[in-house]
Amino acid sequence: MPDVEIKPQVYKDPRPKEYFDRYHKRVREHEPEPVYEAVRVATVLNALIAFRARGYASENVPNGPLILAPNHASFMDHFFTGAFIRRRIQFMGKSQLFGPNPFSWIFSHGGVFPVRRGLQDEEAFISAFEILERGGAIVMYCEGGRSRTGKLADVARPGIGRLALESGAPVVPVAILGSYQVRNWKRLRFPKVTVQYGQPLKFEVIHGSTREQQQQAADVIFARTRELHDELDRRGHAGARRASRAAAARRPSAAAPEPSATPSQSPQPARDPAPPPPTRAS
Repeated sequence: MPDVEIKPQVYKDPRPKEYFDRYHKRVREHEPEPVYEAVRVATVLNALIAFRARGYASENVPNGPLILAPNHASFMDHFFTGAFIRRRIQFMGKSQLFGPNPFSWIFSHGGVFPVRRGLQDEEAFISAFEILERGGAIVMYCEGGRSRTGKLADVARPGIGRLALESGAPVVPVAILGSYQVRNWKRLRFPKVTVQYGQPLKFEVIHGSTREQQQQAADVIFARTRELHDELDRRGHAGARRASRAAAARRPSAAAPEPSATPSQSPQPARDPAPPPPTRAS
């Protein structure tokens, strides 16, 4: 039986920029409010029970300013990403989510902010930079929109490269396996989902980075996410669990030092291009 079809994505929002100013103002001036925890409890329980979701190597996620970079195949990926870490995460939501409906209130008070897709939405980046500046955590997808097949996109979008270079925040690649079939819940089919956190990358700060530098950094980040996802796909859900247990048994008591930053002229990660076993802490 084929998967449930998802609606075509809408890339243009006819509403003017000023319509979304109030949503940006809220996330810039306020941390996520208590509604975040209520939504988190509901979505995490749903993930754990309905989709048997499991997360591994969450010890790779540091405190302080942070960018999480998962692959994107489902509207639930935001929640899967944050389900296994003790941090409040915020993310850009497509502007079509914001309007005269009760969900818009939940989104904005829960820390979500709009991005007008198909446009150079500088307001979304201003909000993201301010969240990072106060030590918050943001989810941003290298691919932009959702995959409809579960396969990762061919190329990364430069936005995450800009955010990483100009903020200096570490980036944690995240692989999510199985989420592209979450929409099949409408047919009472609930796929198993596994989340794997990679070791953090960090770039030297480049204020006013060029488009080429942003794309280079985005490509590096996406390459790490792809490698992590390919390894998770190869191992499968059960293999990821076994690898996590084996890694935990080998893990030293003291954490390894964080990798140093990289030269600003060539955005490359500080670590060797070949990633370590996904379940090892940085």
